[in-house]
Amino acid sequence: MVSQEQRRRQLAREKFLRQQQRRTSARRKARMRNSVIASALGVVIIGSLALYTTGVLKEDDSKENASSEVTPSASTKPTDPCEKPAEGKVKTATWKKEPELTVDKPAKYTMKLATTCGDIDIALKASAAPHTVNSFDFLAGKGYFDHSKCHRLTTDGIYVLQCGDPAGTGTGGPGYTIPDENLKDKSLKDNIYPAGTVAMANTGQKNSGGSQFFLVYQDSQLPPSYTPFGTVSESGMKVLKKIAGAGESTGQGDGAPNATVVINKATVTKS
Repeated sequence: MVSQEQRRRQLAREKFLRQQQRRTSARRKARMRNSVIASALGVVIIGSLALYTTGVLKEDDSKENASSEVTPSASTKPTDPCEKPAEGKVKTATWKKEPELTVDKPAKYTMKLATTCGDIDIALKASAAPHTVNSFDFLAGKGYFDHSKCHRLTTDGIYVLQCGDPAGTGTGGPGYTIPDENLKDKSLKDNIYPAGTVAMANTGQKNSGGSQFFLVYQDSQLPPSYTPFGTVSESGMKVLKKIAGAGESTGQGDGAPNATVVINKATVTKS
């Protein structure tokens, strides 16, 4: 027969195990989320060296913003909502230094991503982020983004589509870096990057942006460390929502989009 003291010890052990399980689960979620953020927003500083950092950003474990419409059931293979990519090959050129700053700051610039899933039009912030817009103008003019895949979609904790790596792996870059800019943009409030924001990915280090960028399709909590340099149009947001609705490949909140998102052509226009 179990004594009262033995029963008390048993209950104490069970309580301890439950606490340990909760803590382990919380740590696992935090590691996964930090890994999602660091890898989703990481870029290469030089060549093809991946310089991702983990633990850069911290978030709570709330999943109240997670949408069942974003991530389909793992047991059901989603239908690819996008078309076949246009014929052509990605460019592999790199440059040793940032291009000369020739952007006209007072002028209005727009970037059009003609993707397999639809056109995504972006109003660029040349006056607030001149180095960033200048770099995109330069790279788009070189056809750097053409035929490249948007290689990552995150659907838990942060809600972004990441593009800008011709390698399609998250390890590519133009060979140079650009400075952080516009980190006090009035659109960033309470560490929230609102839906429609286009911002630079980086390694977690200052001034480490390259060519990779992310498009926010749902408000995402992030520290103001990622240069916001554009805003997606209303029609472009519909395209992003369609891509997000197909979910990502791992079912864990971070992976390649199930939608075949390829930038057939990227164009920057001054008006």
